[in-house]
Amino acid sequence: MGNKIKYSLGSYNKSDEKEQHIRITEGCPNNCPYCYEPKEIKVFDIPEIIRNDVKVMDMNLLCKSEAVSIIEHLGSQKVNNKVVYYSLICGIDWRFLTQELADALHRNRFGKIRLAWDFGFAHQKRVKSAIEMLRKAGYKQADDVMVFMVCNWKTSFDVNMRKLDLLKVWRCQASDCWFDNQLSPNVQPVYWTKEQIKIFRSKCRKHNQLVTFGIDPEYKASNDTQEQLF
Repeated sequence: MGNKIKYSLGSYNKSDEKEQHIRITEGCPNNCPYCYEPKEIKVFDIPEIIRNDVKVMDMNLLCKSEAVSIIEHLGSQKVNNKVVYYSLICGIDWRFLTQELADALHRNRFGKIRLAWDFGFAHQKRVKSAIEMLRKAGYKQADDVMVFMVCNWKTSFDVNMRKLDLLKVWRCQASDCWFDNQLSPNVQPVYWTKEQIKIFRSKCRKHNQLVTFGIDPEYKASNDTQEQLF
């Protein structure tokens, strides 16, 4: 594990018939120990937008001083006389989120916000404050905000389970992001056990069902159980 492969590789602009993938910036000053994004900040030319569905691949767009102007420029684009809808593939960094940025994201049709909560439970107030900014901007917590958590890393299984409990109270969905770019269901243990990995994947799935539907859609009571309810 730990291949130390650089995440961003310069500007990016590719499209298929339905959507466009772009990267406008590179770099992040945080130098987090689980992340291989370089510290050097680079800002590239904004490509021509040719699809109405655009995925923005920047690792930490919000840390750049140009973030608001980039978001506003993207929001002003139209394709075939129709507005363009955007999504940020990577989790946004609450350390750089401001109300101005939250408002700009919502105003310019950046949907399904992914908010990163990678470190400990002690950051709960800062994360909640970021969610409140997004809510104030117009995002609905249960439908529009998903919290990313790095898993199988030094942030323990128990801490991430506590985060899930809090996300239920906040009515936010959760996304389990596996250390070293591993992909479910083929995650190999690094800092967690295989059993913890299995449990957490299952808990996240169930958590998101409960947040989305307000009930457990997979629960089917037997006749005996139903009779005991009355």
